[in-house]
Amino acid sequence: MLIVDAQVTFLLHRMFKLPNLLTAANMLSGVLAIILALGGRLDLAPFLVFAGMIFDFFDGFLARRLGESGEMGKQLDSLADMVTFGVAPGVMIFALLKEYAFHMKMEQVYREGINNVWDGPIRIEGLMMEYPWILIPLLIPFFSIFRLAKFNLDTRQTTSFIGLPTPANALFFMAFPLGSYYEAGVFEISDTISFWVFHPVTICFFVVIMSVMLVVELPLFSLKFQSFGWKGNEFRYIFLLISSGLIIFFVAWALALIVFLYLVLSVIENKLQPKEK
Repeated sequence: MLIVDAQVTFLLHRMFKLPNLLTAANMLSGVLAIILALGGRLDLAPFLVFAGMIFDFFDGFLARRLGESGEMGKQLDSLADMVTFGVAPGVMIFALLKEYAFHMKMEQVYREGINNVWDGPIRIEGLMMEYPWILIPLLIPFFSIFRLAKFNLDTRQTTSFIGLPTPANALFFMAFPLGSYYEAGVFEISDTISFWVFHPVTICFFVVIMSVMLVVELPLFSLKFQSFGWKGNEFRYIFLLISSGLIIFFVAWALALIVFLYLVLSVIENKLQPKEK
């Protein structure tokens, strides 16, 4: 009986704390996003990633406020982030490219006749063999796992980041499925621009570049405010102000632009900071 009581106490007071439960909710949001993406609901899947971001914010916030930060919470957070901000965006971009490849194959079917291409229905394994570039989005989870491991071990990343955080990377790629289903905002995107934005070459290019950005030695400022004064927070306030305008004018596409803005402002801040002697 004492052993059972000890196990229950461990579960309630060590594992199933409120911050840890929110971290688990983050992970489940990512799993649901993956399920929706594989089911073809790319119009809904990104919103589950956004839900994961909300849970990810509040689990850390509550852990700090309740004084319950610990090694278990840190490990759970990385595992959840890997699912929601690593695997989920990779699967969504894979699903987006798969749809493009499917339409390409259907055009070939109508043009040449089904007997001249494949025998039977178009299958996913056939698409992967004929259009292997639809697998390039797997670079997102591939580099994300190294990014998260590096973050856990790197003591330099307590008040800032080195390399693009996985939530920011996921935010960037959510612009593609959302941009394909919803209005662009005040500035309408022409058919020509839309064609090149959603072209596999463009998407694969961004996948490679942004995935590498996860692990490069590039210092990036954090949005955590130590104080709310202007001094020391100039780039944070500039970032938030411009980001608000981007959301108003570009809606879904603002997500990618905001991440790009974040990278640019971080580079500028690094250039303006006095070099240590």
